[in-house]
Amino acid sequence: MINKILPASLLFVAAILTTFCSQPYGKNELPIMGRKKLVEKEVDGKTVIDTLDHMIADFAFYDQDSTLITNETFKNQIYVSDFFFTSCPTICPKMKKQMLRIYEKFEETPEVAILSHTIDPTHDNVAVLNEYAEALGVNSSKWHFVTGDEDTIYHIGEKSYMVTAGEDEQAPGGYIHSGAFLLVDDQRRIRGVYDGTMEEQVDILLLDMDLLLNELANKKK
Repeated sequence: MINKILPASLLFVAAILTTFCSQPYGKNELPIMGRKKLVEKEVDGKTVIDTLDHMIADFAFYDQDSTLITNETFKNQIYVSDFFFTSCPTICPKMKKQMLRIYEKFEETPEVAILSHTIDPTHDNVAVLNEYAEALGVNSSKWHFVTGDEDTIYHIGEKSYMVTAGEDEQAPGGYIHSGAFLLVDDQRRIRGVYDGTMEEQVDILLLDMDLLLNELANKKK
């Protein structure tokens, strides 16, 4: 099944990079991903068409400390998001190993956070996620493992983060999901998509996070 999931994940990364990033960007500038939305608005009494970037929708989930996590939790921060489940027998161990590299590099950087959504909330309740985080030895203020309503998790995965996440009785463990890591800026916009099962892809992500942190710092000047 690993062989089945990995190509799909790679195809997803390639597709999102080629489909949604036609706009040119500078050498040290990350793209803004996702389909743009055209909206009408009134300016000086005239109706004009404005273009809105794709953004992560409002959400509210509980993390391993029973703390309510929302978009506001990541105010003035960038974060890396993924989808997993604690009993995953396939790609999650590889993703966890790579996400720990991100955690360790930015553990002392307050402008960086990690948001991991379980796709098996029936099993992965707050207590299970707390035990999982404790076993990893990670700080809950840095790395949030969140659970909540199943349909809401699947919906935000598909519509906001644009990744595969859901039940599949044919898949090992009963769920199928992308191995993608999504880099999100302080304005809820996706700025990078990486295969979280591949060390070399996460090497790129780590460098891109430095770029995004520089962008964030320049905005504060």
